[in-house]
Amino acid sequence: MTKRIDANPSRGPSDHSVRDQVVEAATEHFGHFGYEKTTVSDLAKYIGFSKAYIYKFFDSKQAIGEVICSNRLEMIMAIVNSAIADAPTASEKLRRLFRALTEAGSDLFFHDRKLYDIAAVAGRDGWPSAQKHEQRVRQLIEQIILEGRKTGEFERKTPLDEAAYALYLVMRPYINPVLLQYNLETASAAAALLSSLILRSLSP
Repeated sequence: MTKRIDANPSRGPSDHSVRDQVVEAATEHFGHFGYEKTTVSDLAKYIGFSKAYIYKFFDSKQAIGEVICSNRLEMIMAIVNSAIADAPTASEKLRRLFRALTEAGSDLFFHDRKLYDIAAVAGRDGWPSAQKHEQRVRQLIEQIILEGRKTGEFERKTPLDEAAYALYLVMRPYINPVLLQYNLETASAAAALLSSLILRSLSP
């Protein structure tokens, strides 16, 4: 089946529209056949125009994958931010952060497996989208620790960057796409048990 896009070669606002349509079609195709098994030629045939035309908007298959990966990671961060928004304490924010990250990642794995693979490739190969996501998670952890220190919930002796990185390393097997796929069976329990262990280590 070919998904044809009305390609308008003129520059200007239409370029953005065509880029969005290419990403939409690529998301559908990658979700069906997988990212690594698809070539730009396959994608061009599926969409209905030349490979050269795709390269007018994206310089590689990875560039298309980057946009798709960024979109998925943005969705995960939106879920996380929503989950912790009304948490009454820093401790509860940490619990919800861990739970939301593991649940969102597991849900993507089970319900959008082929697109999950893009996130796994991004994490494995260090794509900018994956690095940005990791940085945002670590910054969020640091913000929560700071909040907990200000309210007296958390100890203040450990250097902030050290504490934040240690917490991230504990969470990493359950939130990094490359590692989560091997830890799915314990992800739900880990979110509860490890967050409790983390909070005990942070207590003053």
